[in-house]
Amino acid sequence: MNPASRAYRAGLAFQGTFLARWGLWLRAAVAALLIVQIRPPPARLLPTPPQTVQTAHPITCVHTRLDGEVTDLAIAQTLRMVREMGASTIVNLFLWAYLEPAEGYYDWSHSDRIIAAARHEGLTVIARLGFVPAWARPKEKADPSFLNWLTPAYFERYARFVAAFAKRYAGQVTHIIPWNEPNLAFEWGYRSVTPAEYVDLLRAVYRAAHAANPSVIILGGALAPTVERSANALDDRLFLEGLYAAGGGAYFDALAIHTYGFTRPALDPPAADRLNYRRYELLLEVMAANGDGEKPIYITESSWNDHPRWIHAVPPAMRITSTLDALRYTETAHPTIRNLCFWYFRSPILHRTYQDYFAFVTVDFRPRPIYDEVQRWARGW
Repeated sequence: MNPASRAYRAGLAFQGTFLARWGLWLRAAVAALLIVQIRPPPARLLPTPPQTVQTAHPITCVHTRLDGEVTDLAIAQTLRMVREMGASTIVNLFLWAYLEPAEGYYDWSHSDRIIAAARHEGLTVIARLGFVPAWARPKEKADPSFLNWLTPAYFERYARFVAAFAKRYAGQVTHIIPWNEPNLAFEWGYRSVTPAEYVDLLRAVYRAAHAANPSVIILGGALAPTVERSANALDDRLFLEGLYAAGGGAYFDALAIHTYGFTRPALDPPAADRLNYRRYELLLEVMAANGDGEKPIYITESSWNDHPRWIHAVPPAMRITSTLDALRYTETAHPTIRNLCFWYFRSPILHRTYQDYFAFVTVDFRPRPIYDEVQRWARGW
């Protein structure tokens, strides 16, 4: 066979392959260019004047889930609907793991966006600070599932973060909840924590935050309602008593309380062995017995759930009735309670579990009946 002829044929084959591939690349590039040209532009936030909450009942408050929201438009729309419902205040989680991704390096971009948007709507922000970054978790618990794992060796680092947050948002965010539900082992990454150890954390946070911003209000507690007494959870009354016994009363300016109605109506009376909405009154008795009867209180999580099959849920009509009864009763009976904050307003994602039935607004911003009824009450319509 003639080598030249073989080389010639090989060259033709290469040329054909190259042109074919080049043609594919060219068509792909043209298609991509057309897609870019015809796709709709991203939604933009149009400038609007600062807003004021119109409410007849400023006790009304909701827990938002903006820590998982990525677009300014969704953040703004959520907060606009909160204001239009007549809620004066939001509770929102700000993640330490996001805001201080490396020790001593702060990225405030996401919290800046949320706080600026809330202030634009005239809303007060109660900031809950939690979730431990990888650098602050001991190596033996570096697994991502232990995002709440915080040992005493890192209490001062957390306190430094809280102080940095308090300083940055002085004049914008006054209320801070350090940690969450400290009477549950789950909230410590399944570490069993005593009231005295929680007081150690609270003391470090209180001193650092007040040094950074003397006007800050530290909300201690955020206690989970439970009657359990085990390594996994401690009865909220007993935990609060232990907090005072360890000298913790000096290290919080107000108490945060979680109180869910479960399957009982709002006006069901409290009892030591019962989980219901008015269980918080047992905690008020503990405060009064320790000379804190006039200290402000914030119910930072509460609600009824109307899932059709969850064992702890209630019918939608009972959810509405209980929610409104809770607002009316608390506003009238307990003036030291500044806000009643419902879990939760809206989630960025659909959970496809009973959790979706706590929401006041769906993922695609459709108000549920509970939104409309609370709006009528809060706005005085």
